[in-house]
Amino acid sequence: MGNHVNISLAGIMGFPVTPFNLQEQIDEKALQANINFLVQNGLDSVFVCAGSGEYQSLDIKEYERVVTVGVATVAGKVPVFAGAGGNIREAVERVQLAEKLGADGLLLLPPYLIIPEQEGLFNYYRTLAQSTSLPVIIYQRDNAIFTLGTLEKLANLPNVIGFKDGLGNFELNIEFVQTIGSRLQWMNGMPLAELTMPAYSALGYLSYSSAISNYIPQVSRTFYTSLLAGDHATVSSIYQEVILPIHRIRQLRKGYAVSLIKAGMNIVGLPVGLEVRTPLVQVEHEHYVRLESIIKRSLDLVAITNNG
Repeated sequence: MGNHVNISLAGIMGFPVTPFNLQEQIDEKALQANINFLVQNGLDSVFVCAGSGEYQSLDIKEYERVVTVGVATVAGKVPVFAGAGGNIREAVERVQLAEKLGADGLLLLPPYLIIPEQEGLFNYYRTLAQSTSLPVIIYQRDNAIFTLGTLEKLANLPNVIGFKDGLGNFELNIEFVQTIGSRLQWMNGMPLAELTMPAYSALGYLSYSSAISNYIPQVSRTFYTSLLAGDHATVSSIYQEVILPIHRIRQLRKGYAVSLIKAGMNIVGLPVGLEVRTPLVQVEHEHYVRLESIIKRSLDLVAITNNG
């Protein structure tokens, strides 16, 4: 397993959804279509059973199916990571299952509900990291907020290779990157990460999780390429035409972080359906129509940019 630890996390990370049919069962063909679409469009890694994949609502058998389909569909083209977190005993079980099923690494999600002391947070993530030989990424968000001391101790564990930030505290991020440096790979995991990527990129964060790549990966790629090339005009036009308008819709309802992805995929003709598991809610018709017009504009914009 030693070669796994050398995985590069640079680039754009794909976070497929977990498609459900009208009976709320997993639609494996739709999942394959989603993952194939990401890989064919040049995403640098695939993360199944994470936030976009409604990890919180999958039972262990469903988790096993999604990881199995993910690994088989990607077929070694890019690294496949599986999410695991929540209840500590269930999380350990899922970590070990993902390793057995051939995942390349793990994204360790926050513990369930508790807002822990730093000692508890360290013990939780250490327990998960030490229950596998796979490389793991620590995810900071919600109730899992680290001090520098805690993250440094986790970074010393041999299979902890990355840190994904979903908090957005820039003073903290600067302290982390400047102190821990290349011992970890740094990933922007903010909601609609394109929104904040110019700021993260300046800190040394080389990758981000892209929800919109599930339906407009060419926009995400053009945005990131332009950002790295210093093409401010293209970055600015994608902000105005695509990122900020989608961001405004996302803010209208809690849980749109997931259901809006499924709506976008439905609009571009991917067969995932609109079903989300409660407590998430589907996208309202008016918001769906707004998203449709943004997607159409975005594809025109990218065509013009890339042909220009």
